[in-house]
Amino acid sequence: MKSITLLFVALFYINTGFAQETIIRKHRLTDSVMEKISVLKSDKSTRQGLYQAVSSKNIAVASGQFNNDKKTGIWHFFDLQGRQLQNYDYTNKKLLFEAVEDTTSNLRYFVDKVLTDSDRTTKPVKAGGRYFGYIPYLKLFKLPAYLMDINRYLSVAVVELLVSPGGRLADFKVHIYSGANYEKVFNMSTDMPNDEDKVFIPATVNGEPIGCRIMIKCQINNDGGINFF
Repeated sequence: MKSITLLFVALFYINTGFAQETIIRKHRLTDSVMEKISVLKSDKSTRQGLYQAVSSKNIAVASGQFNNDKKTGIWHFFDLQGRQLQNYDYTNKKLLFEAVEDTTSNLRYFVDKVLTDSDRTTKPVKAGGRYFGYIPYLKLFKLPAYLMDINRYLSVAVVELLVSPGGRLADFKVHIYSGANYEKVFNMSTDMPNDEDKVFIPATVNGEPIGCRIMIKCQINNDGGINFF
């Protein structure tokens, strides 16, 4: 029994020696969401361990684990009201749960095909869910200086993403609408999002992948950025 105990203690100290010490870094993701990221103490650019994105009301909108700067295991995603939107397994690249989307959603989907009542369709899906998963696109846009005086109450932004049948980002635009007649379209570079943010589960019609446009209605912030309604 003594030898077994000594062996256990030795293994404990060996494993502890291999464990990498981490610290928590905080970063403001949006005006209402803060990131809490575990990073290596020896290399603060490498994410390792627990990740959480938490709203100003202390509601987690994303939680999961990093291993050597890569998302691993099952992540959970929620909206700002705490309603579960998605579970995604990053280790196996598998969607485990996607909440039903109703007419209150700010996202709309359009395929270049006339659909019939008998067509079976699925929408494109972004890992990260319908809130957290699309934040990276919204963060890439800011009104140019000449439009900063636009009336925020009479204006709306619409982010347009084209997802190819292969599940890749093929086009990225931001439309600004103001009043009854004004529209300005900004063509965004598809190179701007990182590689992970360019990947989707593609839309399908009758089991066949198809290109699909995602339109996201957004509000324009005082600083010229855009956010979900």
